Amino acid sequence: MALTRASKEQLVSEYGGGLASAPHAFVLGFQGIKVGQADDLRRRIRESGGSYEVVKNRLALIAVKGQALESLSEHFNGPTAVAFCNDDPVALAKALTDFAKDVPVLQFKGGLLDGQAVAGEEIRAIAALPSREELLAKLLYLMKSPISRFVQGLGAIPQQFVSVLSQISSQKESA
Repeated sequence: MALTRASKEQLVSEYGGGLASAPHAFVLGFQGIKVGQADDLRRRIRESGGSYEVVKNRLALIAVKGQALESLSEHFNGPTAVAFCNDDPVALAKALTDFAKDVPVLQFKGGLLDGQAVAGEEIRAIAALPSREELLAKLLYLMKSPISRFVQGLGAIPQQFVSVLSQISSQKESA
């Protein structure tokens, strides 16, 4: 099915509004994935807070011109899809690597994290990172720990003082 000029312009504007402006994106090769598997992949990506777009390479290259995703232009060859998000790239990378364990034909061509290009092999390493929520919990624990130790120390001072007074009192009574 040949695309008209108007439909091509519409696709370029859709690509420009979504994937070209996203700070985090992963370029994927999906050759050999069945329809049911592709639906499962889309569902997993949506659940992680991302979006998935199968792109026409030439039109996607036009849309990403001048954007950060242009640094991955050499990966736009063959059947190409882009998974992108605005918030948590680790959750998206985890969803993609979990799917790739079940369907090994999914190829990681390259990625973009906060505007910086990363190699396709590094996406698995990104997925191994703790999620944003885990990092925030660890940060809160680290911030709370010195304060709670300080309060425990302050509570121990009167307790030790009373213990010393009790020992002095018992010594004076015995003497």
